[in-house]
Amino acid sequence: MSVNITSHHQNFGTVGQITAQDVSLIKAQGYKSVIGNRPDFEDGPSQPIHTDIAKAVTEAGLTFAFLPVISGQYSPDQIQQMADLLESLPKPILAYCRSGARSTNLYHLAMQLG
Repeated sequence: MSVNITSHHQNFGTVGQITAQDVSLIKAQGYKSVIGNRPDFEDGPSQPIHTDIAKAVTEAGLTFAFLPVISGQYSPDQIQQMADLLESLPKPILAYCRSGARSTNLYHLAMQLG
């Protein structure tokens, strides 16, 4: 089992879809918060849902936030919410989506607000 995290900053990284079983590796890499940017059932019923991941994250003593975004459809409100999460959540923060690209784009858009 491995989690291929892309580090964008010492306090922020992105990754493709994770599972509850990945949380121990995420914690071991020092992350304190996880943001789920992938809507539930985007890829059908076999996709891990955010509530299962949130449960594993909180049981591991980390913080979880759910900000589902449809790929390529970033609203101004979602960008602001991401900026707020980046400011308020314990750091470092890991965000996930299907491939990591959506979370990366959302991060860059949120950083432009600052």
